Amino acid sequence: MTLYSVYAHQHDAPVVVPDRFSVFAALLPLPYMLLNGLWLWALAFCLALTGLFVWAPVLGGAAAFWLYVLGAVLFGFEAATLRRVRLGRRGFAHAGDFVARDGDDALRVWLERR
Repeated sequence: MTLYSVYAHQHDAPVVVPDRFSVFAALLPLPYMLLNGLWLWALAFCLALTGLFVWAPVLGGAAAFWLYVLGAVLFGFEAATLRRVRLGRRGFAHAGDFVARDGDDALRVWLERR
């Protein structure tokens, strides 16, 4: 069972965001950011990655690699939170949190309680 957040908008279909680790976001952070419209986070990621490459000779190759892995895993945990923040900025209102087997069940529970 997973915790799902439901966001509703007057003119758009409701969006369900699971609160769990995102493997796709951890393995491919930049494509995840671009596909989900997290443009400023993508820019920050590119700047951080550039800084990591610049400092790699000073830090050492292994340390730079593990810092990248640490950042990617952290992003995998926080990807859902960044999506929720973006939905809030786009005008979606937080409609509730529901524990369900999948997103469809969470949406069904939300529609029944509405």
